[in-house]
Amino acid sequence: MRVAFVGKGGSGKTTLSALFARHLARAGAPVLAIDGDINQHLAEALSPGTAPVTAPPLAAHLTEFKNYLRGTNPRIASPEAMIKTTPPGRGSRLLRLLGDDEVHARHVVRAGDVPLMATGEFEESDLGVACYHSKLGAVELYLNHLVDAPAEYVVVDMTAGADAFASGLFTRFDLTFLVAEPTRKGVSVYRQYRDHAREFGIPLAVIGNKVTGEDDLLFLKEEVGDDLLTHLVHSPAVRAAEQGRPQGELEPHNAHALRLLHEAVDARPRDWPTLHRHAVEFHLRNARAWADKATGLDLAAQVDPEYVPGPTPQP
Repeated sequence: MRVAFVGKGGSGKTTLSALFARHLARAGAPVLAIDGDINQHLAEALSPGTAPVTAPPLAAHLTEFKNYLRGTNPRIASPEAMIKTTPPGRGSRLLRLLGDDEVHARHVVRAGDVPLMATGEFEESDLGVACYHSKLGAVELYLNHLVDAPAEYVVVDMTAGADAFASGLFTRFDLTFLVAEPTRKGVSVYRQYRDHAREFGIPLAVIGNKVTGEDDLLFLKEEVGDDLLTHLVHSPAVRAAEQGRPQGELEPHNAHALRLLHEAVDARPRDWPTLHRHAVEFHLRNARAWADKATGLDLAAQVDPEYVPGPTPQP
């Protein structure tokens, strides 16, 4: 299952992404964490108290990445003709989670107990000439070509705020967790996500964070309603880890909240046709909006009619 963590900057979404990925790893599940935030802190959150590892960024090897994924697909003439939304078709190389292939061999490192990939930092050469979504396109391509099996998990720490909706990446997940503080600003981001997600039928669940008492919880329940899945309280264990001195186990209430997230993800059925339909829809949107003109090609022709990726690709 593919899970995104989103929310207002400072809400704790990177911390929650790391806690959930570590929870899955300790449960023995195959899991891959992906740092898709412009502030690349997931590696540090996954391995508190140790020197954070650096994952070779996906965006730094985008041409080679595209060339590998297109395989022998006759609809994609070159890696330059492949944009971030290009869906797979017959001849494309599909990826298995943490499979024995050059993509995972080059880009996956271990951060603590969790395999990690990263988009890469926003560099000085990008200032004034590029947006971070050019880097996030590598994650979108990865998920478009991934055939993950039941009980396998991809956990993505997304960009802050409603900026995640600036690309079709938000449709690539089975469930999106929105981390919300019990404040007016925290729930305002929730309303933006809720409205966009409902337009495309994207499942959304809210995690209350930094809850200090009944008043905070009541505020979230009044503002979020049934979308509130669970909440976490102040954690001395997390605070100590973020100060570089991890000690002790997560508090029982917070550990239980992670189990509820796990159950919620496992309760979601994978809908391959809808997942692929969204990929095709956003590819055609991008083709019309800018990509046809930028490439000089009719990128709608990259869509392989009636092809649906999955454990048994169709047709």
